[in-house]
Amino acid sequence: MQSDSLSLNKIVHYFKIAVTGKQKEFTSGSIRRAIFMLAVPMILEMLMESIFALVDIMYVSQISVNAVATIGLTESVITLIYAVAIGLSIAATAIVARRVGAKDIKGATEAAIQVIFLGVFVAIIISVIGLLYPREILEIMGGSPDLIEEGFGYTKVLLGGNMTIMLLFLINAIFRGTGEASISMWTLILSNGLNIILDPIFIFGLGPIPAFGVEGAAIATTIGRGTAVLFQLGVFLFGFSKIKIGLRDIVIRVGVMFHLIKVSLGGIGQFFIGTSSWVFLMRIMSEFGSEVLAGYTIAIRVMLFSLMPAWGMSSAAATLVGQNLGANKSDRAEQSVWKTSTYCALFMGIVSIIYLVFAPQIIEWFNKTDTVISSGSLCLRIMTAPFVFYGFGMIVLNAFNGAGDTKTPTYINFVCFWLIQLPFAYLAAITLNYGPVGVFSAIAVGEVLMTIIAVIWFKKGLWKKVEV
Repeated sequence: MQSDSLSLNKIVHYFKIAVTGKQKEFTSGSIRRAIFMLAVPMILEMLMESIFALVDIMYVSQISVNAVATIGLTESVITLIYAVAIGLSIAATAIVARRVGAKDIKGATEAAIQVIFLGVFVAIIISVIGLLYPREILEIMGGSPDLIEEGFGYTKVLLGGNMTIMLLFLINAIFRGTGEASISMWTLILSNGLNIILDPIFIFGLGPIPAFGVEGAAIATTIGRGTAVLFQLGVFLFGFSKIKIGLRDIVIRVGVMFHLIKVSLGGIGQFFIGTSSWVFLMRIMSEFGSEVLAGYTIAIRVMLFSLMPAWGMSSAAATLVGQNLGANKSDRAEQSVWKTSTYCALFMGIVSIIYLVFAPQIIEWFNKTDTVISSGSLCLRIMTAPFVFYGFGMIVLNAFNGAGDTKTPTYINFVCFWLIQLPFAYLAAITLNYGPVGVFSAIAVGEVLMTIIAVIWFKKGLWKKVEV
């Protein structure tokens, strides 16, 4: 009994250290402790993001089925565009982590500044497109005329103000690279805490603030994340991070910028392939009506909630790989990946069982329309059945990224998503007339195959020789 108490006290003690970010060294000592110290704040960060996503969809579900479907269509487009941001963030985490592991803080700072410049440039282009063509974007995605008329304001505000999301994403990737995951965590707590408070105010109205409907969700998101970006920049400017930015540092360094672009190209291609496949899958799903599309959107939001801890662990693994390779400790980097993937697979297995048993009840929390519940619960059950595979796959693929080897995941994604998942989905859903089941099954098959290939290639060890 005393031993259990001591063990619990130790866990609580380590938890406090993790969320306050007091541990700064991850290239020596216990690997298990390093995983814990990095994964805890990253998991909490991702959970906060997913809690907001669920709360957001709960509020929007009270408006209409079209409003929910609008979010699904708009976010599928945003993920396609943000392939650039994700690629840059991968490069940022890999380069910053490698520089920090090698004790080169100046090099890490220079890389961080150029990432921010690139993010601002990309965001401006997206803003112009989003502000000018919101209706056309929803029409291309297969939205019905009444859906477009009700939801184009959401698309316009979210894309028009995308710089807040872009910079929040990129700067948090920098913090993860430095090993300061707790700062990323507190940033998202601020951002999503504000979102949750502001969501009902702007959606349903309060006092002098009118009811904006689904557009209000986008307004709340932009305000919440914009506030968090100001907090992030304050951390850099006031010296609360390993990376300290002064006015003299804010200059464009062409050499560093092009190196970042070069490293990020693999990540951009990798996630462009992955996200574009989601766009096409969403386009196929739109053929079956707004209610089926709404069920799919809700199921994806629920599934993303459970994937957040896994993404947190995969981000921890990427940081450990980058920093340990920078410190010339490749064996320690590999051990970190295998240990993290085991923990992640165990967690995902438990989640899979919960969804298989309680899928209809979970979907019903968000919408009580029979078609929405049936399609959403079917999606949740089929797609989460192989979650154990996802657990291993997410860690291993992100380990490649942490090493700066962004090409390998790109090739794997190309084969599994474009050559297998998309043709299978269209053939099963449309040609063979299996409907949504064909899409859900294609997603599960693609993810399992991706994991198998990733593990086999990771064991070859070529990622240890990549220079960034």
